[in-house]
Amino acid sequence: MSKSIKAIRGMNDIIPESTAYWQWLENHCRDIANRYAYREIRFPILEQTALFKRTIGEDTDIIGKEMYTFEDRNGDSLSLRPEGTAGCVRAGIEQSLLYNQIQRLWYLGPMFRREKPQKGRYRQFHQFGAEAYGMSGPDVDVELIALSKRLWESLGLQDQVRLEINSLGTKTSRDNYRGVLVDYFKAHQAQLDEDSQRRLTTNPLRILDSKNPEMQQLIANTPTLTEYLDEASQTHFDGLRRMLDAMGIAYTVNPHLVRGLDYYGFTVFEWVTDALGAQGTVCAGGRYDVLVEQLGGKATPAVGFAMGLERLVLLLETLQTRSSAPDVYMVLVGDTAAAQGMLLAEQLRGALPNLSVECNCSGGSFKSQFKRADKSGARYALIIGEDELASNQIAVKDLREKVEQQNLSPDALIKFLKG
Repeated sequence: MSKSIKAIRGMNDIIPESTAYWQWLENHCRDIANRYAYREIRFPILEQTALFKRTIGEDTDIIGKEMYTFEDRNGDSLSLRPEGTAGCVRAGIEQSLLYNQIQRLWYLGPMFRREKPQKGRYRQFHQFGAEAYGMSGPDVDVELIALSKRLWESLGLQDQVRLEINSLGTKTSRDNYRGVLVDYFKAHQAQLDEDSQRRLTTNPLRILDSKNPEMQQLIANTPTLTEYLDEASQTHFDGLRRMLDAMGIAYTVNPHLVRGLDYYGFTVFEWVTDALGAQGTVCAGGRYDVLVEQLGGKATPAVGFAMGLERLVLLLETLQTRSSAPDVYMVLVGDTAAAQGMLLAEQLRGALPNLSVECNCSGGSFKSQFKRADKSGARYALIIGEDELASNQIAVKDLREKVEQQNLSPDALIKFLKG
């Protein structure tokens, strides 16, 4: 017997018991984005490697360790996308969507990073992202935060997440802060881990994003960037906070909150949860006004967020908000009943578009079909046998509550199931 082929590590199958949560979540993402007048954009999974090197930064772990990169037959270096913003901006420039225009866009799909797989974090993962271009004020930052908050409410997760915000300021602010931060960490260099030692000479702000528990006290005592914000940065951040307060959106200012990518400035924010362990971020975003110009377009202000769907599905499964079970299961005894039942199932699907109907196929005894009906998780079994055929009735058995079985005509059954 030949050896079976298994999925690549960190690239997981999503089986039917979980897809109900995925579909429900994806539908809510689409619905909420549409309610805020954001429009879908789709761009390739595969891009030129140079796109990500230019935007993410060559000294980052994503470029250095995590990207899936290869040369195609022409010798071109190509990479599977590790995040969505770079591709979205590239598409916006190439398709003439951004210059001197306002765009509100959203996307949904797989991303790829070769990092250590762990619960809710995989090498192929999925993100929903929303991005706004052409608006420089803090009001659109607040709009995106409000959009994400409404999504939590729609999903029933509003009590599971909390908002943290910060400002990375302008490049001038960050350059001034960088010197202070380097001096601080050099004075404690013996306490830095290997990654932080490297980042000290490349991008010391990234040390603040370290998840190493042995460094958290050192990071907690660092000077904060908010102390070094220039006037423009402080004005933008104050405006953001005033609007969040006016809208009743609760938040915490986290002075050590940074982004792992080079192109962020001004607003950064995260929605975090305590329900998924130490890696608690479920949505992260911020402003990246320099990115369009960095990729060859005209200077265009931009802000956006992305959320990992795997971690949201974990939350939803924990709360058991969805079921993949059909609404009804057709128990059909005999060939004539099977044919009549298939016809009835089509009538039900036509009359009740939201109803999920599973038909028993390939026969079987009444007892075996009832076992299948119960195992399916359906609420009702609809039974057609010789007696039901003779009386043009359908027996309706509630599989989840102890109530009396009833016989209904096809028209009465439709009314019953509507209720």
